[in-house]
Amino acid sequence: MIPPEWLDEARKRLAGQVLHTPMTYDQESGVYFKWENRQITGSFKVRGALNKVLSLQPWEMERGLVTASAGNHGQGVALAAGRTGAKVTVFASAQAVPAKLDAMRSLGADVRLVPGLYADAENAGIAFAREEQLTWVSPYNDGQVIAGQATLGFEIIEDLAGYHQKAENLVVAIPVGGGGLAAGVALALQHMKPRPHLVGVQAAASPYFHALFYRGTQEGVTETETLADGLEGPVEAGSLTIPLVRSLLDEFVLVEEEEIRRA
Repeated sequence: MIPPEWLDEARKRLAGQVLHTPMTYDQESGVYFKWENRQITGSFKVRGALNKVLSLQPWEMERGLVTASAGNHGQGVALAAGRTGAKVTVFASAQAVPAKLDAMRSLGADVRLVPGLYADAENAGIAFAREEQLTWVSPYNDGQVIAGQATLGFEIIEDLAGYHQKAENLVVAIPVGGGGLAAGVALALQHMKPRPHLVGVQAAASPYFHALFYRGTQEGVTETETLADGLEGPVEAGSLTIPLVRSLLDEFVLVEEEEIRRA
């Protein structure tokens, strides 16, 4: 579904373009932490966004870019647009975090607010891109975006090699919204020996992918407000991430708001 060469190309394309973020090991808890909050723009999202935009043909960039975002992906696309000279329009929920909206604007994005939740913004963005014949940059439903996120998985492999502890019985927990990060990291880690146990983690307040993973449908899911605003919202119908996450992850768990708050 995603050619292996796309993963290799993403690693080469992003070399020197994004940071190799630190990994630390907490001896007391026995947990490794990969600090993507120290990435450019403060999120892993720049990996997929930048890889996608840099893979575009000149005529695709000249059309102008459109995306939807709760904030992090939009910053990544805006950063990529600034580096390539493209224009970008970001559709966001009117309820999005103001600081994230300001961050997207500061990077040159034309941010358009949509009443409702993230899903409303995504639907509006897709429709706008189609009507205006602009280039849509999905936050997750795109092979090049997923390949860009896979670079985080390859970094994890490199980082683990630097520790004396052997990565046996390793469990890798990956936050899941639309599934782009989970799909990419899983593609990178699937050939590790021994292969890690891969667990998707989602806010119980917005359990769309959890329902897709276990029931094959997100129909009937009820969404409430969550601190993990970047993970909220339903998954685009027919998204590439659905079969990838369902086939590559071993388990999927939900976390309550109090658990997120404590973490």
